[in-house]
Amino acid sequence: MTLTSRNGKLWITFYHQSNRYRRSLELDDTKKNRKLATQQIIPEIVYKLNHGMFFKSESTIEEVPTLNKFSEISFEIHKHERRELTQESYLRKYEQYIKPYFGSKRLDSIKPSHLAQWQNKLMETRSSKTIKNIRTVFQTILEDAMMDDIIKINPFARVKSPKSEEVRKKKPFNKEEIFNIISTVIEAMQCFFAIGFFTGMRTGEIIGLKWEDIDWGERIIKVRRSRRQGTETKPKTKSSIRDVEIIDVLLPYLVKHREITKSSNVYIFETSRGKPFNTTEKISVWYWRTALEKLGIEYRNLYQMRHTFASMMISHGEDILWVSHMLGHKDSSMTLQVYARYIKRKDKKRATFLL
Repeated sequence: MTLTSRNGKLWITFYHQSNRYRRSLELDDTKKNRKLATQQIIPEIVYKLNHGMFFKSESTIEEVPTLNKFSEISFEIHKHERRELTQESYLRKYEQYIKPYFGSKRLDSIKPSHLAQWQNKLMETRSSKTIKNIRTVFQTILEDAMMDDIIKINPFARVKSPKSEEVRKKKPFNKEEIFNIISTVIEAMQCFFAIGFFTGMRTGEIIGLKWEDIDWGERIIKVRRSRRQGTETKPKTKSSIRDVEIIDVLLPYLVKHREITKSSNVYIFETSRGKPFNTTEKISVWYWRTALEKLGIEYRNLYQMRHTFASMMISHGEDILWVSHMLGHKDSSMTLQVYARYIKRKDKKRATFLL
């Protein structure tokens, strides 16, 4: 399928069943519209051609499709611009939260009041962040339908998003709790929690570590991958690809773990079957939750190890740039935005040098 310009308008040329066709997209030839045509309109036309829908829609007034029918087109349009795991996540959200309520409905029959009632129902059992993520999936499908002139407006434009809440409330552990937790879990998992508390690495990055990532001479951990849902991926962001310093308190745990693991192990943390962990869910249930209950410590999720590292280092005066690098933040402003309240401000007279 070829995109061309004619009299300032965008046209497409394509072949179907040995016949050549030209169609105007009725869009001005601009950089923005070329991007729209390449990423959305052409993939949708290709989909319709492959499914025998394109010429039908040209020759007859096509009945407004159901959400289920059009969602297939929407997911196909965005397949190549999304990461594979993101596409899978969106599909799961659609199947679980959207399809049971709206799948069989015609797109033009979905009203703002229906969406508001559905959202209120979700709020009884789901956090506002989860609901916002589900809305993103639903809104994208409806936005694509609006681009196709199937619906005139996106009904979500009239439904307020749930108010934000602090989903991951930061409740750092103190020094005594950190060492008690590490010593309470089984020997084979102590290093996992030591890395979490003493580097601030994300849990997916930790289970993705391989022994080749440890530079014993330079005393660094090379963060080059993450594991999520059994799939090895790149770290969360470009700045997340980094070299993490092995501080003094962490080194003995790594050395001991190297001694107790099999020399054939590729990953630093492997299951009893010699396979890497697909997720941290089992680690959380089997070791983390058990340790907190045994110690009588209020439950917090695994991510609090990362928050504990950051808040502990900042509150004890460590260089904010170093902390930011350890966390894999793009720059220190992001770190300050999240952890500024942990910076201790000593009572002192300012600008005395001017007196």
